[in-house]
Amino acid sequence: MESASQDINLNSPNKGLLSDTMTDVPVDNTASARTSAPEGLTEAEEEELRSELAKVEEEIGTLRQVLAAKERHCGELKRKLGLTTFDELKQNLSKSWHDVQGSNAYKKTQETLSQAGQKTSAALSNVGSVISRKLGDMRNSTTFKSFEDRVGTIKSRVVGSRENSTDPHSPTGSGDKPPQDNARF
Repeated sequence: MESASQDINLNSPNKGLLSDTMTDVPVDNTASARTSAPEGLTEAEEEELRSELAKVEEEIGTLRQVLAAKERHCGELKRKLGLTTFDELKQNLSKSWHDVQGSNAYKKTQETLSQAGQKTSAALSNVGSVISRKLGDMRNSTTFKSFEDRVGTIKSRVVGSRENSTDPHSPTGSGDKPPQDNARF
């Protein structure tokens, strides 16, 4: 690639490939000479502005070359230190997260969510108390007492019939007697 035609665009995939020597960037003065001077400017003022513009454009080109050289040197240093892009990404994310946590918006959001959590906890506690009280009221009602008495009666009948048999695991209540085998061979 010829040095006079190298791409010095900072977004170029070829950035950092520039030579260390300065390259001349051709400026087409014929196109600017063809346009008439803007109203209110004399030819001397216009020429002075064009000269200043050329100097600024030349400085921009120089700065781009210096930046490319610095980026290349930075990459070499990182490579020698063993720093990878992944390490940089982790460091950037960590710094960004730290910055977010320090921001006023994050602090206000955290405070709001904390208050909401406390209010929710209090509300759920109140709901639990109300449910406990209602269940207690229901248990003391005559309907529940009647139901509880009936369940108790059924339970005592079932448990009572088991207690009457000598073998609680036997469905027939045959006691300790082994079952007789009446099958003939």
